[in-house]
Amino acid sequence: MSTRAVLEVIALGVEDAVAAQAGGADRLELVTDIAADGLTPPVGTFVGIRAAVDISLRVMLRLRDGFAAGDVEALVRTAGELRESGADEFVLGFLGEDGGPDLGTVERLAAELDGCRWTFHRAIDRAADRDALRKQLADVPGLDTYLTAGSPDGVDDGLPTLVAEAARRGEPGYTQRLLVGGGLRLDHVPRLRAAGIDAFHIGGAARPNGWASPVSVEAVRQWRTAVDG
Repeated sequence: MSTRAVLEVIALGVEDAVAAQAGGADRLELVTDIAADGLTPPVGTFVGIRAAVDISLRVMLRLRDGFAAGDVEALVRTAGELRESGADEFVLGFLGEDGGPDLGTVERLAAELDGCRWTFHRAIDRAADRDALRKQLADVPGLDTYLTAGSPDGVDDGLPTLVAEAARRGEPGYTQRLLVGGGLRLDHVPRLRAAGIDAFHIGGAARPNGWASPVSVEAVRQWRTAVDG
């Protein structure tokens, strides 16, 4: 069985997607409005990227900045439109005012996604209790990944948490894959790989010239080499 690590790259459009695939990315996270930490892209953007590359695409379901769901009906409609356009993998994550998961919204969306695989994103890093959140979400259909830095402040602070969670793989609430992202640097990768973590998520790191510039094939290739160890 292959143990090749997953490398996921944020793509804002077709140019990013083509470059990321050329550099060796396994999967893309599709977003718009990176200033708001990534919102749902237009359906047309998804369709264009889907036509341009043949790797997995996970589409963000998030219509506003922050970790509150906002208009749940609009989220459900958006998910339905994306599915009708061929999207079959997603990224979402919402917290209630108590800092726990917004289970009502997550379950509504999971029902709309109807078995599609999805990532619970970095809202986990803002949760009041990570362990409780994981156990509450353990049986929600389709959830196969947590995108996390281990800390709201990024991987530098979150490393001990990530290593500890990786060691619990297989326990109730810990069967999902850890996808590490958020201030991730190349020098973090060996320690994370040694802990058994096999999925990595990059955004700014794929763009040495900043978010105004497209993904760099060379930067992605450098990450591909690093995560393959």
